Amino acid sequence: MQWFTPKGGPRLHVDDGGGNGLAVVFQHGLCGDARQTAEVFPANAGLRRITLECRGHGTSEPGDLSEVSIARFAEDVAEMIVARGPAPVVIGGISMGAAIAMRLAVVRPDLVRGLVIARPAWGIGVAPENMRANAEVGALLARMTPGEAHAQFMAGATAKRLASEAPDNLVSLEGFFGREPQDVTAALLQRISADGSGVTAEQLGAITVPALVIGTRLDAVHPISMAQEIARFIPGASLVEITAKAQDRSRYVDDFQNTLDRFLKGFSQ
Repeated sequence: MQWFTPKGGPRLHVDDGGGNGLAVVFQHGLCGDARQTAEVFPANAGLRRITLECRGHGTSEPGDLSEVSIARFAEDVAEMIVARGPAPVVIGGISMGAAIAMRLAVVRPDLVRGLVIARPAWGIGVAPENMRANAEVGALLARMTPGEAHAQFMAGATAKRLASEAPDNLVSLEGFFGREPQDVTAALLQRISADGSGVTAEQLGAITVPALVIGTRLDAVHPISMAQEIARFIPGASLVEITAKAQDRSRYVDDFQNTLDRFLKGFSQ
């Protein structure tokens, strides 16, 4: 396993596919890990996927939980890119990873040659309504045992709504009740759900690198409207709608891989 320690921070796991292909730093979602990015990344020898598992995610150490934020995670990724190279890279991510990538394209444009925003859950605001379910799970885990928290959540209105509107979201949320350590999971869900990317519409409008935005329907946590809004803000951004996981997971993975592969072929080695 490979590790990176940001200045003053905990030890973080780097999942590096290796090789001499185009470097793509591709970040996972909230309470996810490198398996999430590996699943949808193209099996192309000309590409090198690098995922830094954020603080408290995967096998990375959490460090001080009061410091976790999208901005902090983005700073860690920037430090890793500078320390390990090669820069600039294509930066992208899913959900929270998309917010990290979007922030880096604004605050560290020197490190970014291309941008992929997949199934975004954050746009230009903070504590978006679509993240309320994650925050609700975090609050329950902060004061109950996992079993009690799960039972109360499943009996509530949010779970019942998601069961009909976005069943894949409900499956993901249920997985959080068994995630360890419980205190880290509770803190991440509450703090990051209430956070934001810290960028403005004007800053997104100043992005000049090629950008791909991927969205799906049947997804209450990552609404297609969020992807559409971001694509409108970024000049020349391509918006591609792919099959929703709730509709057909296998097709979702295939669509994601093919869409990403086509975009990345536009970059010279």
